[in-house]
Amino acid sequence: MTDFVLVHGAWHGAWCWSRVVPAIWAAGHRAFAVALTGLGERAHLFSPDIRVATHVADVVGVIEAEEMVGAVLVGHSYAGTVITGVADRLERADALKRLVHLDAAIPDPGDSWSTGHTEETKASRRAVIAEKGFIPPADPAVFGLAGEDADWVRRRMTPQPPALYDDPIDFDPARVARFPRSFIDCTEPALPTIDRSRRRVRTEPGWEVIEMRTGHDPMVSRPRELAEILLRWA
Repeated sequence: MTDFVLVHGAWHGAWCWSRVVPAIWAAGHRAFAVALTGLGERAHLFSPDIRVATHVADVVGVIEAEEMVGAVLVGHSYAGTVITGVADRLERADALKRLVHLDAAIPDPGDSWSTGHTEETKASRRAVIAEKGFIPPADPAVFGLAGEDADWVRRRMTPQPPALYDDPIDFDPARVARFPRSFIDCTEPALPTIDRSRRRVRTEPGWEVIEMRTGHDPMVSRPRELAEILLRWA
């Protein structure tokens, strides 16, 4: 039996994994979808003071409380930064056996969520933060979603705490490199803010790359296919 820890990206919550979790349990494994502080099911805890370290602590808390050994840690989009911090912070190397970046950020020490975004995107989001005090949810259409799927996601997304956009993460790359790393590249349509990651995994050694012909939210658009991919690492 393998534990899967599923960490959602910006504006989402644990709810976004609801079409994937049952398939993992049905295959004889355990799946834990983490709701990050201030988002989704924990939106009532929204605060401008939330940092990446807050979200790292959320995930570490689940892994430690469940006394996991050999878990597969999956981070979607923004949460690629979060799972990197988790891999660095965990004292027990046996807690994890793989990191999976699901169309996700891949940071270097000192990077933030905004690293790799175009200057136009950075300026736009920083202007919104200055005006509103949060980053409003994106249109699900940019994730390749339409119809009922888009409506389902739109109803549930919540604002992203503002400090997360430019909050830098510090970690020891050698500690993160303790774990094998995989990247799931969602190609149709490919989200532009993930371009930096897709280039890195094809030029840096040590990455396993799997492509999915769907948009940025495969847990919504292709949940069965995504579950089958994740179960390869059970």
